[in-house]
Formats: sequence, structure tokens, C-alpha cells
Amino acid sequence: MELHNLKPAEGATKKRKRIARGQGSGHGGTATRGHKGAKSRSGYKEKRHFEGGQMPLQMRLPKIGFKNPNRVEYKAINLDYIQSFAELNELKEVTIAHLYDARVIKKNEKVKVLNRGEITKSLKIEAHACSESAKQSVEKAGGSIQIV
Repeated sequence: MELHNLKPAEGATKKRKRIARGQGSGHGGTATRGHKGAKSRSGYKEKRHFEGGQMPLQMRLPKIGFKNPNRVEYKAINLDYIQSFAELNELKEVTIAHLYDARVIKKNEKVKVLNRGEITKSLKIEAHACSESAKQSVEKAGGSIQIV
């Protein structure tokens, strides 16, 4: 066996179809595209979700729900988390900047303080919103919540 007599196994390769290269090729004339119609023309491109003129699936399904464009989304942060965060970082004041630097919140996220867990440390907390029960718990512990 030498390099010049190497060849692929029988049936491993096929000849390429030479389309639109004259009648003698067997693929001349319509060039395997059938007769007439948009699909036979050059530049034809079917639109996404096109179902051959049948009513598309997205149009057959009913429209449901409503997205309120004025909805304000808050990142919920509980009192037990704020206490452990303050103890870990040795803080007397927990601000939005501290939470952002620690990657607890993203740049444009709004913070809402919720009343899960207990708070024993007197902390000054800065947030965009807070629940009434969370405010009472913080004030009971000797701290305060500032709404920004």
C-alpha cells in the first residue's frame, strides 16, 4: 500500500449533483426546482412562520393576559438577610450602594424591604419601598428605614 493507490471504500463517496448545467447533465431545464411559482425563482425566501397560506399558529391561538407598562418591579430583601449582611460587612448603615457593590442588586433594580426573620441590630436602612411590618420591626430594634 502506497499513497498513490489509497482510495475510499466502495460506496463511501458520491458524485456531486451539478444542477443547471445543461440538459446533458440530467438536471438542466427547471434545475430540480419544479415548474413556475415563487419557489422556482431566484431570490425566493419564505417568511418565518409562513404555513403556505394556512392561518399561522400564532394567529390561531387566542390573545391572553395584559402587561402593565407602568408596573414597578422590586427586588425583595428580607430583614434576616439585611442583618447578616450588616454583620458580615460590619455596617451600621445599609444603603443601596452597599447592596450594589456586593452584587446583591443590579444597577437599576429597586429594593423593597420585607419582614422575614428577626432583626436585633440597630440599623439605618435605605430602600425604595418597605412593608409596614418590616418598618415596625426595624424601629422596634432601634433602627430606621429611609425611603429613597
